[in-house]
Amino acid sequence: MNNTLTAIRGIKVGHYTDDLAKTGCTAIIFKGGAVCGVDVRGAAPGTRETDLLSGYHLVDRVNAVMLSGGSAFGLASADGAMKWLSGRGMGFDSGICPVPIVPAAVVFDLAVGDSLVRPDANAGYAACEAATDAEVARGSVGAGAGATVGKLLGMEHSQKGGVGSFAFTLPGGITVAALVVVNALGDVYDHHTGEIIAGVQKDGVHMNAMKLLASPIVAPAAGANTTIGVVATNAKLTREEANRLATMGHDGLAMAIRPVHTPFDGDTLFGVSTGEVAVEGEDVLFAIFAAAAEVTAKAVQDAVQPC
Repeated sequence: MNNTLTAIRGIKVGHYTDDLAKTGCTAIIFKGGAVCGVDVRGAAPGTRETDLLSGYHLVDRVNAVMLSGGSAFGLASADGAMKWLSGRGMGFDSGICPVPIVPAAVVFDLAVGDSLVRPDANAGYAACEAATDAEVARGSVGAGAGATVGKLLGMEHSQKGGVGSFAFTLPGGITVAALVVVNALGDVYDHHTGEIIAGVQKDGVHMNAMKLLASPIVAPAAGANTTIGVVATNAKLTREEANRLATMGHDGLAMAIRPVHTPFDGDTLFGVSTGEVAVEGEDVLFAIFAAAAEVTAKAVQDAVQPC
């Protein structure tokens, strides 16, 4: 049973991974386009095409979302997605030619692997070529190839981050799912038990990042605590509701990652609606938003599990 983002019909996911350089990118493609919103909570984001996702803008649908390593350099991977989509006639009808709409966000992985190798347009194109509606590959792949967690005491005391995904189906056939790239400074928790499952560790013991932050010798590094991703549903949402979906996804990040949303973060989530299933009543909308937090937290935990 597919319990990942591609459980939602019309969504395909593809990774490009450079195993040697420890970086890569992940393309999320929406057949027929999708309504999209965004919520940027980190104070140090690396993003593209996020302004048009708020209300009162002409374009209200996107063709893909690109998630990438490589810090700001990795935003170039979205160019490859535009080329791939354009070659298939997918994009906003400008009256001249289709213009693909590809929002993007990046994580900082330059301290892992080769910092001079970053995902570019060719990498983004390759990720699109690899896109499939099969169960999403998770772990140290794609944009999560160089992701780590628990870096407060230096990289030598960190553990792997990566790509994680989780899906949940509500009564009535509405599915809510998340895909995240977890590159957190601190710890990842099982939010149901309160247990640290990955993070700062020394001699095999988790040190608890929140307690370490009380020490004056700890100075968080910019860009080290970024989690990016997509929270999606097959329910029919407005753009404003898609933005709220992204906001509720951030509640899931706060449940599973500590610390999160700091001045050094680039935390960014996109909220996506494929519009397949009508929403009947405010109670259903409430359930969708509540599920968004849960699936995001579970996706974060999935990202740090052994592969």
